[in-house]
Amino acid sequence: MSLRTLQPRLQVTSLRTAKPAPKRADPFYVSPEWIDLRDRVRREARGRCEAPGCGRMECRMFVDHIVELRDDVTAALDRSNVWLLCGSCHSLKTAAERARRTAEVPGGRSV
Repeated sequence: MSLRTLQPRLQVTSLRTAKPAPKRADPFYVSPEWIDLRDRVRREARGRCEAPGCGRMECRMFVDHIVELRDDVTAALDRSNVWLLCGSCHSLKTAAERARRTAEVPGGRSV
């Protein structure tokens, strides 16, 4: 038996060259209304993280919805639903929300 007969008939495709689609901003986050609210939150917080017990000032801060838009889109531009978070607090909140969401879905799949 020759080695030629044992070779695969289909070529294997390398996925290392596949590039993800470019990230695109949700149109909401480039709207004048959101930009005004975002800037207002940053001014009012004076650049400090508003998470309880934190108060850090970092070069990268996030204006974040307390109740996520997917849970309540009516509060998108409500000042009482938006706060300024440092990178660490934003990551913790995002991970907690993702865990909560995964736990709510039967079978543990994320939505």
